[in-house]
Amino acid sequence: MTPNPIEDQMRAALPEMTRAERQLATHVLRHYPVAALGSITALAKAAEVSTPTVVRLVQKLGFKGYPDFQNSLRGEVEAMLVSPLAKHERWAGGVPDTHILNRFADAVVANLQATLHQIDHAEFDATARLLADPSRRVFALGGRITHAMADYFVTLMKVVRSDVTLMSDMSNTWPPALLDMKAGDVLLVFDIRRYENTVLQVVEMAVEQGAEVVLITDRWVSPAATHARHTLSCHIEAPSAWDSTVSILVLVETLLAAVQDLSWGQTEARMKRLEELYDRSRFFRRHR
Repeated sequence: MTPNPIEDQMRAALPEMTRAERQLATHVLRHYPVAALGSITALAKAAEVSTPTVVRLVQKLGFKGYPDFQNSLRGEVEAMLVSPLAKHERWAGGVPDTHILNRFADAVVANLQATLHQIDHAEFDATARLLADPSRRVFALGGRITHAMADYFVTLMKVVRSDVTLMSDMSNTWPPALLDMKAGDVLLVFDIRRYENTVLQVVEMAVEQGAEVVLITDRWVSPAATHARHTLSCHIEAPSAWDSTVSILVLVETLLAAVQDLSWGQTEARMKRLEELYDRSRFFRRHR
């Protein structure tokens, strides 16, 4: 096992790489770690480089060859996909001697900075345009933990535009929802470690229906990324038995703001009508 994570080693080595090696490394980092878990031939083809380029790159990183590189990568992935109990044991013994509020806040801020640094602006803008397109219906799905993110997204997106649906966390409701998906519809999926088989299955079936998939995941990247048109990765590590979803929440709220700007004419009219309905139903308490 290398002393530093493979992802960090690869980023640090970018300046010393040849053009082909940099192209390969960029592809691996953009789809990390999924891109490098398959065969060397599949990786070379996906990155549009030769197999000798793959071999040269992993050797530059200090590995004997591609099998050695993959063994280390799989070891890192296994270490990341651990249960909450194992996560707690890993960090609890060596944390700084500071208050949990400071310790947790530092981790969350670092996650947010790292997430914003690595988000590709073109990828983000393309995602926002896809979600704002009035000719496309939007569906959202989350996993056991991230279902709350999908629910929050849909609650606010329904104000911004019409034809937005939250897919239930009850698996028996998925086939009818998938049946109604048509080519061009958008499925926004949240999937962070430990990645859920059911989420991957829904994504695969949605793609078969012709839907475009947008994936919000962590920096180790859900297997669903192989089916996604756009993938946005967030840093989620925290000094806790669970990962932090703060950076995901910021990304969701930023996407909502971007979609709102792209469709403001429609959104403004919807918001005005919604406020009228709230007033008529006396939904909110009035200040006295």
